[in-house]
Amino acid sequence: MFEVGISIGSLANNDEAMKKIAEAGIKNIEIGFSELENFENFNFQTAKCLADENNLKIWTLHLPFLPFEEIDPSALDEGIREFTFNVFVDLIKKGSSIGINKFVVHPSKEPVDEKDRAKKIKAAGEFFSRLADEADKYGAVIAIEDLPRTCIGNSSDEILQILSFNDKLRVCFDTNHLLNEDIVEFIKKVSDKIITLHVSDFDFVNERHWLCGEGDIDWQALYNALLSVNYNGVWMYELGLGAPKTINRRQLEFVDFYNNAQEIFEGKNPTPIGERIKNLGFWGPI
Repeated sequence: MFEVGISIGSLANNDEAMKKIAEAGIKNIEIGFSELENFENFNFQTAKCLADENNLKIWTLHLPFLPFEEIDPSALDEGIREFTFNVFVDLIKKGSSIGINKFVVHPSKEPVDEKDRAKKIKAAGEFFSRLADEADKYGAVIAIEDLPRTCIGNSSDEILQILSFNDKLRVCFDTNHLLNEDIVEFIKKVSDKIITLHVSDFDFVNERHWLCGEGDIDWQALYNALLSVNYNGVWMYELGLGAPKTINRRQLEFVDFYNNAQEIFEGKNPTPIGERIKNLGFWGPI
């Protein structure tokens, strides 16, 4: 059984939301924004104060990956890589100043042209090796997230290739990103390099970010695989309270995440709250 967490953005600066998260039994949060500009108005000190007041731990900071034309650790353009590096180091400094010691990163933008794939894996490996050394100065660790589709890091083999550039590098396992590899096999291969999770469900067609039980993941197999590799981190949900266009569902409440996790930890199949739309195709309904 793991402690439960939830990935949030601006809600980490919201007093009422932080209280509700704690009241639901959730012990941890991840702070993250996909867009770089959203970090500009975020107050790290406020997040720290609210977390402390509500006995919440800020488990991870998810570094931005948008806009694609500016943020890309695997870019073959040295200028883009250097800009990305400086952005990440600045956020690592800010996060470390409030006690965050794990930083989640996407290894690339998309789409990736196959003819450039080997060069981009090498570029990403060198980038993250340098970033890992920089983060280590602040007592922090870089966690590379597995990604879907054509992205760099869409398999255990590619993740392990990137990790081979620096022993300090670790992994954030996103449960709804593996489109071409068995989830349990991924866990076994990456093993103790996994230090954090992004938990959500999907249909093995494309990432969906559904609540566990609404997709096709065998959650008992996944949970037991994590136990078998001695994972000792947080069960960190990464999906919004609102329903994506691929599923019919009421607005989620924070307690839904806690209850969903307890079902899995108790050996049950999690109860779906929403009903997914049939015959979605790759990107879902237009």
